[in-house]
Amino acid sequence: MARQCELSGVKPITGNRVSHSNVKSKRRFLPNLVNVTLRSDALDRNVSLRIAAKTLRTVDKLGGLDGYLAQSKDDTLSPKALKVKRDLQKQATEAAEAEA
Repeated sequence: MARQCELSGVKPITGNRVSHSNVKSKRRFLPNLVNVTLRSDALDRNVSLRIAAKTLRTVDKLGGLDGYLAQSKDDTLSPKALKVKRDLQKQATEAAEAEA
């Protein structure tokens, strides 16, 4: 399993570990990934994802999973999240056609 957020695409980055004597050696900064189950109100189902903790705060701020996926770009999403986004778009178009 890759150490990558399924919604925002956050990955490990590299930097330097600096000792007291200012000797630099390479290190990795890993994202704080958490396993969460988010509820899609429009689809009326739960989705299990492995996302970064800072992305979880953004999801809450934007009004849940549906709001976050509506504003996100397709190239940052995992295949699982992209499928949920497409299901949301499909349902929105079906609802618009039913009203017209």
